[in-house]
Amino acid sequence: MKKERLLEILKKFDSARIAVVGDMMIDDYIIGSVDRISPEAPVPVLKVLEERFVLGGAANVVNNLAHLGARTISFGVIGNDHNGNKLINSFKEKNIDSSGIVRSLERPTIVKRRIISGHQQLLRIDWEDNSPIPKEYEDIIIENIEKNIKDLDAIILSDYDKGVLTKRVAQEIIKIAKVNNVIVTVDPKPKNALNYKGATSMTPNRKEAMECMNLSKIDDIYKLGKNLKEKLNLSNLLITRSEEGMSLFLDDVIDIPTYAKEVYDVTGAGDTVISVFTLAAATGVNWHEAAKIANVAAGVVVGRVGTSTVTKEEIVEFYNRIYNE
Repeated sequence: MKKERLLEILKKFDSARIAVVGDMMIDDYIIGSVDRISPEAPVPVLKVLEERFVLGGAANVVNNLAHLGARTISFGVIGNDHNGNKLINSFKEKNIDSSGIVRSLERPTIVKRRIISGHQQLLRIDWEDNSPIPKEYEDIIIENIEKNIKDLDAIILSDYDKGVLTKRVAQEIIKIAKVNNVIVTVDPKPKNALNYKGATSMTPNRKEAMECMNLSKIDDIYKLGKNLKEKLNLSNLLITRSEEGMSLFLDDVIDIPTYAKEVYDVTGAGDTVISVFTLAAATGVNWHEAAKIANVAAGVVVGRVGTSTVTKEEIVEFYNRIYNE
């Protein structure tokens, strides 16, 4: 891809309107040092030096889109609690439309708290209710999608298997989107793969693709991708393959090599891939170009530690490093 073409596509990101539906959560970090064992029990005592939180799960997808300049509207279910307020306030600070978020008195906002000393994670504490959301919440999400569909260029379904993307919600959204010619892409939880039959595209990694087909090992990634695409009746499929790059399944298969020089952490890379892939396609470019840009963006975020986002400027900078321009 010529640099001029890349810049042309990135410029269009600001005009795209993307909805994200899924499991919104907070990743919370308590960071410190350990130099003694507690006298109360044989456990380390953490001296806290820092506490911070970042948007996680589907909220990280939303965050990625916001950093890329897209006009984003979020749909999900969070608690009517302090952590829910933190999430909504963070969205407001980033000019993210949170009008599609349902506040629940029965379910907590999902929080994953990690206790870290140096580079060692000592403990993770989760607050969550991953049971399927009740029908009344399904109704609200589906109705809100219908109200907004005429203003949307694409919908991302971000499934962390925490109960928001029930089969009914997923299938109704795909149906509404098809009638209105709106792209639907999916970052799937393999056990729920059949919920997304008829979507436009899906972006699993190799392991997730195998699990979608109930396979424990594969000899042929290309056969796997073709079979999964056919099974779910997708227009296309993008399988991410770590150091081997990506494979895009259209009528033919296109391999896209990785450009990451050093990989420190793949956390959140899937969120970045589906965000950039969908956003680029929403501007009207072909899926091959969209996958190429998503691949460059992934190369940026895997070079960092922790859940991360990417900006248009960073994509251009990394592109320049790849091609030594």
